[in-house]
Amino acid sequence: MSIAALRVLSVIPPMTQLNTPYPSTAYLTGFLRSRGVDAVQEDLALALVLQLFSVDGLKQLRAAIDALPARTPGLDAFVAQFERHLATITPTIAFLQGRDPTIGHRIAGRAFLPEGMRFDSLDVYIAEDGEDPLAWAFGALGMQDRARHIATLYLNDIADVLRDAVDPRFEFVRYAESLAQSQPTFEPLAAALAAPLNLVDRTLVDLTRDALQRHAPRVVLVSVPFPGSVYAAFRIAQAVKAHDPTIVTVLGGGFVNTELRELTEPRVFDHFDYVTLDAGERPLLALLEHLQGRRSSQRLVRTFVRDAQTQAVRYVNLVEPDIAFADVGTPTWDGLPLDRYLSLLDMLNPMHRLWSDGRWNKLTVAQGCYWKKCSFCDVSLDYISRYEGASAETLVDRIEAIVAETGQTGFHFVDEAAPPKALKTLAAELQRRQLSISWWGNIRFEKSFSPGLCQQLADSGCIAISGGLEVASDRLLDLMKKGVSVEQVARVTKGFSDAGILVHAYLMYGFPTQTVQDTVDALEYVRQLFEAGCIQSGFFHRFACTVHSPVGQNPADYGVTLQPLPPVSFAKNDIGFIDPTGTDHDALGVGLKKALYNYMHGIGLDEDVRQWFDFPLPKTKVHRHRIARALALAAA
Repeated sequence: MSIAALRVLSVIPPMTQLNTPYPSTAYLTGFLRSRGVDAVQEDLALALVLQLFSVDGLKQLRAAIDALPARTPGLDAFVAQFERHLATITPTIAFLQGRDPTIGHRIAGRAFLPEGMRFDSLDVYIAEDGEDPLAWAFGALGMQDRARHIATLYLNDIADVLRDAVDPRFEFVRYAESLAQSQPTFEPLAAALAAPLNLVDRTLVDLTRDALQRHAPRVVLVSVPFPGSVYAAFRIAQAVKAHDPTIVTVLGGGFVNTELRELTEPRVFDHFDYVTLDAGERPLLALLEHLQGRRSSQRLVRTFVRDAQTQAVRYVNLVEPDIAFADVGTPTWDGLPLDRYLSLLDMLNPMHRLWSDGRWNKLTVAQGCYWKKCSFCDVSLDYISRYEGASAETLVDRIEAIVAETGQTGFHFVDEAAPPKALKTLAAELQRRQLSISWWGNIRFEKSFSPGLCQQLADSGCIAISGGLEVASDRLLDLMKKGVSVEQVARVTKGFSDAGILVHAYLMYGFPTQTVQDTVDALEYVRQLFEAGCIQSGFFHRFACTVHSPVGQNPADYGVTLQPLPPVSFAKNDIGFIDPTGTDHDALGVGLKKALYNYMHGIGLDEDVRQWFDFPLPKTKVHRHRIARALALAAA
């Protein structure tokens, strides 16, 4: 039997994104088809949400509420407006899918949709004269965006009801995340999987069975990018084995590559027959050959299996060269319902919204990271450390093929950090072929991005970029080995902004040895970057030490002591540490996020940064016009 006789189904488990498919199945399906494999794909994350947020789904939700011994005020409010929810859910979903734009007029008027507690967030925008609280964001002509924001709040209201009535773990992105993230043992996940099925579980099981009946696969690949999709991935595998235990189930993806590298838990293999690490192309080819009887189990590549006799977990890795990035083929979205994704608008910031609004073709400019030095990053892992590029001609060939297949010209380049030289040649090739696309992606704020290059990227279709500023402190940036300075970041980001490209900065707090003074000074830099028009969006996240990062592997170099880990048989990633500074980063984090939220809306940019905190802080030591002066010197 040839390898093509094995039909392979790749599935996206809940929850990932609702506006566009997570790209792993598109990559794998495109690659497998290029090698003659009968490969298909399903987005069960989207399917689950569309079923739950339907008339039938709401009726089942109402039945679950009626069976509860007691109800919260939020559930009472949902029940009181239940008929309105039934009448509005279908047109609202169609509107968010772009299939019924005219209903947006009624949604925008705020008399059509029932409004729950999520709409309380609009109160902060109410003007003293009683004018429209959203007029500042959407004006008189932004009806579609206004309606999309209101419809998103409406869906969030229903998600809150699902959490209260059915499953407290339910989230649109981080679904049951705590069951898997850095969990040293399988016990929490095993207990959850052994529990009776709730409405969300039953819906996912039914959708899985429907997919199996449609495609009749012999192999099911489940790609798990985040801890928030692990629980559902195991529920899917449960359903597959209950439907037909002879179907081979395979687990892979970013979560596995990061957290399951020391897997010894045999119960994982009650659900999955194989677990593969790192880039999936070579392990999958070896596995398919094994399933065809053309390769022994001792010749698998980067694959965990359970020994049938001893029940012990074995890691098998016959060293073979990986598939070159230039040879992995073109991703395909064939089989995914591209007209059914939901363009949400939960954040009114124009840059921030790109993650949840619009259907983007996701593509990679280069495998891995060309810098791979940052102290907080998992630089020892394959997806960072193995850097490979492809020619601009190959990349634009892929872009043209994807546009022809999907009919959509928006691209999100999902690189760890797209190389400046590769982007320059890519832009030149796009311009040479006169190919009109829109694209955005992640970069390092390095000096190679001159104003001239920024303009060239804009001319080729670049609309936005994101990059890691992390802690806006030259001392800490040096300790992080970022290879940039605050003033350099200011000059680079201003170059992008001046070219009409939106800029998002990833920001960090709680890095080893970061003091309160460092934090105040960093926020002042961030305020000035917003004030100067260098950046338009940002996100603060708390530093987490991981076992695969330079901090985790050499903590003494960063002035911290690691806390001992318990015995690990399942997930291993985050590791606690003791920082001698004793700074209360959790308390500071609240004020940092409050400040950033307001800065993204143009609020408080001329105020002292200490106003965002509920406790006394030292005055910043950064000159109030430091960034403006640096930009003026650069322009001189």
